[in-house]
Amino acid sequence: MGAAMNAALPPVTRFAPSPNGHLHLGHALSAIVAHDLAKAGSGRFLLRIEDIDGTRSRPELADEFRRDLAWLGLEWEEVPAQSTRLASYTEAAEALRARGLLYPCTCTRKDIEKAGALPGLEGLIYPGTCKHRPPDPSRPAAWRLDAAKALAETGPLVWEDALAGPQAVDLSGLGDVVVVRKDLPASYHLAVTMDDAADGVTLVTRGADLFAASDVHRTLQALLGLPVPRWHHHPLLLDVHGEKLAKRRGSPALAERREAGEDGRMLAEQLKMQLLSLGTLS
Repeated sequence: MGAAMNAALPPVTRFAPSPNGHLHLGHALSAIVAHDLAKAGSGRFLLRIEDIDGTRSRPELADEFRRDLAWLGLEWEEVPAQSTRLASYTEAAEALRARGLLYPCTCTRKDIEKAGALPGLEGLIYPGTCKHRPPDPSRPAAWRLDAAKALAETGPLVWEDALAGPQAVDLSGLGDVVVVRKDLPASYHLAVTMDDAADGVTLVTRGADLFAASDVHRTLQALLGLPVPRWHHHPLLLDVHGEKLAKRRGSPALAERREAGEDGRMLAEQLKMQLLSLGTLS
């Protein structure tokens, strides 16, 4: 189903947190955007727990997330967690491998830095080291998407952002991204693409920091014959240093505010006012 047709249907959105740390205000903003866009269009708002991050995934945090969302006054439908979907990731990766679109990569981050990799939209652009040499079976390997082969197969691709308009796919600033990680059955790129298709998501809402990733996801959709949603990349909340809120920087947890007796619905209304002032719910 194309993006233009999706735009005419009641939207299906989702909030998909990983239980590897507490939710903060940035997560609240993303959840509210997804929730309110779905409700405004008489659609559905889904909760999906992305719990395949190895030992970093903590099952007890999923319950905390549910309490946080209820505290904010949100209502949702919960869909199966990522840990129940591993077979679909393996099947998709095997299909891509069979067509010669993936290649094994044993490089570490230090290897990539030493190879003189150039900066790109999501860190360093992989210089293709392993694409040009036989794989070393004694070392663990990730599997990367051969971007040149992929786009030669798909031809030019476009996707639509609700705020920024039509976008042409350009993987030059991303390089050959990892599709299957060394330690996990899928990278974020593959897992989220497969999950959104399986859940019938028609409007992918997320922060503007993931804007470039949509080029990868649109490419995977074309290669795997998946439905094409629309996207809505909202602005990020920043801390006092101008940095985006993040678990790894210890951004204040929603759970702490909730347990301290703060009014979650009032907090949600304050965040909505910020969104309306920026025009991000249009």
